[in-house]
Amino acid sequence: MEALAIKPEGIYVDATYGGGGHSSAIIERLGPGGRLLAFDQDDEAIARARKDPRLTMIHGNFRFLTNFLRYYGVGDNQVDGILADLGVSFHHFDDATRGFSFRFEGPLDMRMNRHAAVNAADITATSDRDTLATLFKLYGELPKARAIADAIVRERYKAPIDTVERLVEVADPYINPKARRKELAQLFQALRIKVNGEMEALEQFLESGLRALRPGGRFAVITYHSLEDRLVKNYFRTGRLDGERSTDFFGRSTSPFRLVGGSKPIAPDEAEIEANPRSRSAKLRVAEKIDPVT
Repeated sequence: MEALAIKPEGIYVDATYGGGGHSSAIIERLGPGGRLLAFDQDDEAIARARKDPRLTMIHGNFRFLTNFLRYYGVGDNQVDGILADLGVSFHHFDDATRGFSFRFEGPLDMRMNRHAAVNAADITATSDRDTLATLFKLYGELPKARAIADAIVRERYKAPIDTVERLVEVADPYINPKARRKELAQLFQALRIKVNGEMEALEQFLESGLRALRPGGRFAVITYHSLEDRLVKNYFRTGRLDGERSTDFFGRSTSPFRLVGGSKPIAPDEAEIEANPRSRSAKLRVAEKIDPVT
């Protein structure tokens, strides 16, 4: 909330409503003329959303940020602050029917939007060996990505890999027993990112957010793994997804952002990690859009 520097009469976006904690904190700081537009893909999150005249709930993916904002009367260069918490909501992790966690038996689903056509079981059933290996290496950073991919392709002909417990059974022989929880989490992370197109969505969201923010507006993003964090860091630093720095005739940076709080991310302290262990890998980066006139 400090990073967003909320103005009581401002326009704000919570791109990841989830359980509504961030949205509630923003609304508490808004005046009667303030406005919050919140996004979520999940029917359950929309159904339990807080009722407040200043809150507009949007059932959609934040990758389409500017399209939805225009539909609700908010044009480019009008938003005072955007917040995105890219972590999976607690209720998703703790719901066995969603398949996000290896801790529970259940269907291998992992869709943020249950209306989406492809789930994780479809990925394990139809992807070839090379595709799976690349997926596990790129999105999961798994040491034995190819071995796990080989096992999935081999074992799916014996029995479908369409449940959490079946995937764990197939992958376990190639998981380091000393780092089992970590590597299983990485495996599930890789499939979740693929199912939901998370990296592509994040790229579109970052570019849309820049268009939506007014000069002086704040962009705050909380990431949980290195791929997300690297992309956000590069974009905030340079205004480009590839992270390539560009300069003007005088050698000055042409980045549309000013980093808030320096180049290092804000991380949880020991007290927060003890109270909420799931915050351990969280990194908050904040940038302010520069007025090109100045």
